Amino acid sequence: MPGLSAGEERKAAMPLERREALRVWLRLLSSSSAVEREIQARLRDRFGVSLARFDFLAQLERADGGELTMTELSQQLMVSGGNITGLTDRLAKEGLVERRAHPADRRVQSIDLTSEGKALFAEMAGEHAQWVSEILSKLEAEDFDVLLKALGTIKESADRAAAKRAGSGGGKQ
Repeated sequence: MPGLSAGEERKAAMPLERREALRVWLRLLSSSSAVEREIQARLRDRFGVSLARFDFLAQLERADGGELTMTELSQQLMVSGGNITGLTDRLAKEGLVERRAHPADRRVQSIDLTSEGKALFAEMAGEHAQWVSEILSKLEAEDFDVLLKALGTIKESADRAAAKRAGSGGGKQ
């Protein structure tokens, strides 16, 4: 097509449905990143902690029985065991978490919040919820309903695609 750049030619050749899907995906990424950056900055400014530390403490606070193994933390936070070990070491040194030998297997360590960790997390969680509410305050009640439904549909679709890929041996060998 004369007069169009290569990018414009690709866009013109792409079906509208595919263009819209890409626009939605890019908007999801940019919106999520913007919210995450703001929350990260507020956690640092107010509490001197990273979002990773907040997420770590949140996983422990939500855990059944109040504790998780290092492996469970690693899986839930989707980071390596080495990252969990380093973060656990630092948080234990600060008195926010404690390690215990797992009752069923002494080789496994369970991590739980100390009373100081629980108190700090409760304070952070309250402010975090307030910040998220503030950031999303321009949305109407109907917007929340529509967004939650649409995001649920996206997650189901992504989960189905992952299951299909895993079932077909679609990973790299």
